Amino acid sequence: MTVSTSRSSLWKVLTALLKKRSCLASRYTRALARSMSQTKQVKAASVLNNAFDNGFTGGDGKELCATDHPLVSGNTFRNELTVAADLNETSLEQSLIDISSFVDERGLKVAVRGMKLIVPKELQFTADRLLESTLRTGTADNDINAVRNMGMLPEGYEVNHFLTDTDAFFIITDAPNGLKGFNRSVIKTSMEGDFDTGNVRYKARERYAFGWSDPRGIFGSPGAA
Repeated sequence: MTVSTSRSSLWKVLTALLKKRSCLASRYTRALARSMSQTKQVKAASVLNNAFDNGFTGGDGKELCATDHPLVSGNTFRNELTVAADLNETSLEQSLIDISSFVDERGLKVAVRGMKLIVPKELQFTADRLLESTLRTGTADNDINAVRNMGMLPEGYEVNHFLTDTDAFFIITDAPNGLKGFNRSVIKTSMEGDFDTGNVRYKARERYAFGWSDPRGIFGSPGAA
């Protein structure tokens, strides 16, 4: 009877330990998945976070957003405001005008339009007022909101919580071959148990790359500050 009781107690302890280990394993697996997702978001946002840094250049030797992208014709074009400005009605309208002035490598006009405004979390309320208000913002005039009325940004705006510059904003255009993202290897997970200690190791692996081919795919301003 004593042996039976002892075995019963031991079995309960082992069962409890196995349940606890299973719970921990599930929690750590979710944490690993979240970590992988966060890392991918940070890497993707780095394209925009370094958009005005001349240390991160593209195929034309210029940063993503610049005022002097070289053309084959010998001229240049820009996908950045001539004078850096914060997000407001004037800077947004000027950005859309500049996008409609894009040219190809030979200096010929190209049909490109702004599609979506990308802002950091600090500008989400400004973006909403600029795009969703029926009338102009910040004025007592009873004028219509031209950007909204003309459907200039058909995809609205999106808040990217991984942008590090609090006053920079971007406009995604419909130019083909703009921003690029490649998934080279889909995420794969694996685990390995240690026979002696009972410890379990988990790992995940995936390969991807982010960048751009044509800078006409985006227009940006680093903000006035």
